[in-house]
Amino acid sequence: MKKIHLKLSQLIQKTPQERDQALWGENSRRDFLKKSILASLGAVAGANYVFANKIPEGYIPLIFEENNETKVPLGKHKELVVLNDKPWNVETPPHLLDQDFTSADRMFIRNNGLLPEVMDESSWSLKISGESVISEKTFSLSDLKKFPEVSLNVTLECAGNGRHEFNPPAKGNQWTTGAVSFAKWTGVRLSDVLKDAGIKSNAVYIGYYGRDKHLSKNRDKHSISRGVPISKAMSGNVILAYKMNDEPIPIFHGQPVRLISPGYPASASGKWVKEIVVRNIVHDGTKMLTGYRVPKEPVSPGTKVPYEEMKIIESMPIKSIITYPKTGAMLKGRTTLSLRGKSWAGEQKVKEMYISIDFGSTWKKCELESSKNIGAWQNWKTKVNFPSKGYYEVWAKAIDENGIGQTMLVPGWNPKGYLNNACHRIAIKVL
Repeated sequence: MKKIHLKLSQLIQKTPQERDQALWGENSRRDFLKKSILASLGAVAGANYVFANKIPEGYIPLIFEENNETKVPLGKHKELVVLNDKPWNVETPPHLLDQDFTSADRMFIRNNGLLPEVMDESSWSLKISGESVISEKTFSLSDLKKFPEVSLNVTLECAGNGRHEFNPPAKGNQWTTGAVSFAKWTGVRLSDVLKDAGIKSNAVYIGYYGRDKHLSKNRDKHSISRGVPISKAMSGNVILAYKMNDEPIPIFHGQPVRLISPGYPASASGKWVKEIVVRNIVHDGTKMLTGYRVPKEPVSPGTKVPYEEMKIIESMPIKSIITYPKTGAMLKGRTTLSLRGKSWAGEQKVKEMYISIDFGSTWKKCELESSKNIGAWQNWKTKVNFPSKGYYEVWAKAIDENGIGQTMLVPGWNPKGYLNNACHRIAIKVL
């Protein structure tokens, strides 16, 4: 085992990657021995490390997590964390997601290209085309609004949310827990629009094209063009939205019209949409063939997986977050704490919600609200009693209607770092 020559004060100032390398070397980033550092952890926490003997092997406690402070885009909450500005990728700390509906200033941003210019709604149009359309057709916004209006409450989550926990590290934005949001989206059913144009019996998939620009500014290149199976598109729960939380959609989130595909990764909910293509093959747009795929079968960490052994991500996995209190909360003169949060399960419903304060050794069931519609997150709450003063971690775990629950720690590794649905954790100190 590598000897530690750094003072704790020096260690805390480093990034998580620098700390791991300084402590354990390049090739063993998360493989440390608990017994040798528990004393250091206690010193950093400044309190008794309660349930220390129950910490899972290989787990790095939250006391060593990094707290980034970066300038955020205009109009966004000052506590949002910028991962990238070319293109913009900005995540939301969990405690800012405590609202029933995520307000625009707190909503995460996941872009693949450059923002388009703000468009006058009177000049916007949507073209329906493709091999499997009976008659190519173009709709203005006023044409679109002639179809029956519907509203859906939808959780949108980036498939790479939680990527920072995978080891070996996966390329891409190192999202922690905040690439998720929940909003009321109002628009018209995509199925109504497609039926109006006419769909051939050989239709297999739909794809979208948006007005965002490729990073190279080459007009012939698309930054992203994904889609969903025709069965999903025609299900009635995929909409072309022109309102978000009863207001016009902000430019960062798809102004003036975007696709909303509940339960699927947010990349299937194309922003700034200008064209929908109906295909007689699985859509082959930008990042449709190379991204948002996971191995069909479990693989060892670091494995190079051939294309033919990968599958497209469709319904997102079961997941939950703690939105109150904020991690790092301190209880003075009391040992009881009220907790609340959100849980969601792709196209499924969340059936049960639990929390643990002893690293998953025991679990307490929470009160759980029912689902509003497919793709909606569900509020949960509970109270917890801490047995003594000291440092704790509260873990949250949801279980869907099929009995599938979140993993305690990072699930099966995959090359792109997708679908991390490990338990969310917050740190609490009882004084």
